[in-house]
Amino acid sequence: MYYIKWIIYLIIFAVIAAFLHYTLPQHDVVRITDTYAKRMDVGENPMFWARGDAGTAAGQVNREVFFIQSVNRDGKPRVYRNEDTGWGWPPYFKFDNSNLQTEATDLKSTKEAPQWVKVTHYGWRMELWTVFPNAISVKAVADPDARIIPWLNIVILLTMFAIFWAIRVRVLRFWERRFGG
Repeated sequence: MYYIKWIIYLIIFAVIAAFLHYTLPQHDVVRITDTYAKRMDVGENPMFWARGDAGTAAGQVNREVFFIQSVNRDGKPRVYRNEDTGWGWPPYFKFDNSNLQTEATDLKSTKEAPQWVKVTHYGWRMELWTVFPNAISVKAVADPDARIIPWLNIVILLTMFAIFWAIRVRVLRFWERRFGG
């Protein structure tokens, strides 16, 4: 029974860690090679796609999706979708996918004259299910080794840890007072 308890704790921790890794913003320094729009059916894996734009009819699975193609410093491809998150989850309140697409298009560059760009995104790239991370913002940076400190992630994780610790301490104190040592 002792092992089962720890296996359950491990599974709970893994689910929380996966949820946070998918949802919290991540930063990549890449060179944008192309931007385009594509008509997509979002039918088989809707949980990895944002809801339709504010002007899109509810329940519509076929819609226009913007994409940003890029390569990282090592030459490996990185493809991002560019969808509004609206008022839904995750709470990025992104309503400017057309503006972001224009900014990304303006930052396109070639291998001979690279313009490095910090792409802030959330989500994962899963080629098997045609899932792409969603770009939140793009910003030009000086070089591919630009140091990026994820301040928002640090604050969120520290706050979550503090809340967890406060609840744990109170539960242990309650248990000790109620049932003794």
